[in-house]
Amino acid sequence: MLDTPRPARTRLGSLDIAQTLVGLWQVADMEKDGETLDPDKAADDLAAYARVGFDTFDMADHYGSAEIIAGRMLARPSDRRPLAFTKWCPKPGPMTPEVVRAGVQERLDRLGVDRVDLLQFHWWSFQHPAWLDALHELAELREQGLVAEIGVTNFDADHLRVALKDGVPLVSNQVSFSLVDRRAAGALSALSRETGVKLFAYGTLCGGFLSDKWVGAPDPAAIGDWSKMKYRRFIETIGGWDAFQAILHAAKGIADKHGVSVSNVATRWVLDHDAVAATIIGARLGEAEHMADNARLFTLSLEADDRATLDVAFAQTKMVPGDCGDEYRKPPFLTASGDLSHHLDAIPRAHEAEPAARPGATRVLTGSEWEDIAGYARAQRVGERVFVSGTTATAGAARVVAPDDAGAQTTYVLDKILAALSALGARPEDVGRTRIYITDEADVEAISRAHGRVFGAIKPANTLVVVAGLIGGYKVEIEAEAVIGDAA
Repeated sequence: MLDTPRPARTRLGSLDIAQTLVGLWQVADMEKDGETLDPDKAADDLAAYARVGFDTFDMADHYGSAEIIAGRMLARPSDRRPLAFTKWCPKPGPMTPEVVRAGVQERLDRLGVDRVDLLQFHWWSFQHPAWLDALHELAELREQGLVAEIGVTNFDADHLRVALKDGVPLVSNQVSFSLVDRRAAGALSALSRETGVKLFAYGTLCGGFLSDKWVGAPDPAAIGDWSKMKYRRFIETIGGWDAFQAILHAAKGIADKHGVSVSNVATRWVLDHDAVAATIIGARLGEAEHMADNARLFTLSLEADDRATLDVAFAQTKMVPGDCGDEYRKPPFLTASGDLSHHLDAIPRAHEAEPAARPGATRVLTGSEWEDIAGYARAQRVGERVFVSGTTATAGAARVVAPDDAGAQTTYVLDKILAALSALGARPEDVGRTRIYITDEADVEAISRAHGRVFGAIKPANTLVVVAGLIGGYKVEIEAEAVIGDAA
């Protein structure tokens, strides 16, 4: 039995969870050669964690047999039923009620339960608008009792805002957050304070690099496991091994002062952020467990001078670029396998180009009844020029997305524009002009910031006009023009 405190607990919607989740992503790594873990033996390992208070487990549909292992554990009698959080990561495509129900049912079957404690949704490309359909279908299944709570994974602040302002009852967003990757302390934390949605922090130990073992160690020439392959890319992005060592040495000094480990310091720093509900620490079942060390985390309180010491080390590093989740959707791809361009290119588009009336021209239609009534296309390409019609935050036939939030509407509109451009062979970098029509001058900053997060480095010509009103009650409408040059 541990002689240190049990993990602290917190509320997440209707759930009472441990503040340190046991992450099972390494099951996939352990099974990558085709041999699966013995489910009953692995369930024994999970039960050992649960007995000492680490009773909240995080997994996904693609973490090997993790859901099956967790299901074996959940089937056993227990004084306090452990919690199993899992993720559904579907390929982009139509998210009908049948598709979403099937995805959730597979999670229920593999876990052997009647209700998923927390169903976390991941989406690869926001240019395909079906992600919002899926979240609303998950909300319906929550109402039916098949899901207790809904979360998302690797959502940036803009798209998390779209979902929340469109009425999706989300309780969490799982993102990378560590001494090395501090992006979540920015816009996502601000949104958490505004809305109450909490963050789950993964990568908090950078695959084990944020530990005493690596203090003063040479840059590893070869890395054997997926987690370290991934987080070595993060280390390179912030400035390389020497910059990383500055953070490690700072954490080591703090750890020695308090009589704890570097890992405890790294985790405590993340947990102390008010937006964070829990950190996720990976477990290699049957190979290594760090329960005693992880429990010491809850004896540690960082002081002002500790934080100042870390801030000095942070100043010697670069920030990971972009917002949380960008590492899966755009360069630099900070994943175990590296560049995901081939994967993203293979994702089905929301719409496909078709021949237009003008010889040699192509167009994109979205199926709106108004395209036939008014005789227009969402976008048309003539030669190397692409013209995108005025676009509003419309989902399906006529539903207004995020009706009370101009910034969220802008994010959704720009995704639709980028999807139309992509179908016609254009990139964001090809956009030469945007025109924005808004109804309330008070929304200028929110709309402009959303536009800047897409076009900040590109800086096309732009006109923004306040108008008396937009048909349908929308807060913003945007049109765009692009020129596809030789560089494309």
